Amino acid sequence: MRGTVRRITIPRRFVADLMHASRGVPFVSLARPLDIRALLDARAQATRPPGWAAIFVKAFALVAKNEPILRTLYIKWPWPHFYELPRSVGFVTIARGHDGKDAVLLQRMRAPDEMPLSEIDAVLRHAKEAPVDEVPAFRKMLMATRLPLPFRRFIWWLGLNWGRQRANYFGSFGVTSVAAFGPGELHALGPGPFILSYGMTEPDHTIGVVLRWDHRISDAALIAHVLIRLEQVLNNEIAAELRANRQQTEPKPVRKVAT
Repeated sequence: MRGTVRRITIPRRFVADLMHASRGVPFVSLARPLDIRALLDARAQATRPPGWAAIFVKAFALVAKNEPILRTLYIKWPWPHFYELPRSVGFVTIARGHDGKDAVLLQRMRAPDEMPLSEIDAVLRHAKEAPVDEVPAFRKMLMATRLPLPFRRFIWWLGLNWGRQRANYFGSFGVTSVAAFGPGELHALGPGPFILSYGMTEPDHTIGVVLRWDHRISDAALIAHVLIRLEQVLNNEIAAELRANRQQTEPKPVRKVAT
């Protein structure tokens, strides 16, 4: 059957490069609903509630602060070894339009556990709403993707195998979701080592979470503990920050002056 040859767009070329870099990662998944009743209450009362991506980015980084394995990378060159980072670097997938085509790009968040939740949300909102060329992470990503294939393969190989730069290129964890388009579990791929995806909130105050990880780095028992700790952080540290932000933005009552 005679078909039509079509050019691969730059955003789809980036995804193809990303999948090529991900093909050798032995991912294992653990899905679990998290009870986030306290977080939902705090978020409902917020003057400007942050997006779920911002919430999960900071919550995961807070868990990783006390779990070094969540800041550990598997490096192949010059010999297979682990490389532990001093702090987390998260990458969030952002669905955008580019040149009239759908695109999925990545926004880096360095040490999100040290950032206010409002600042994380502002960075992600800017990545979603600003012109693509005005987002530095997107601009660099698309510029590199325009290079010929041999140069791109070398850049990706260098980024994946140089421990000091691995987090700058790919981070220590990723956050992604398709909850904005309806329910469903997303088992995403990436260069690793950890990918967190979340679904829609349910009437019973739960939210489905899928955590994928590089099995060379950790076993399932630790990941099960991580999800328990993630639920605690969402309902305690994150909910407390939302309540504190609300108290700071509430107008102070006017004191009546005696005459």
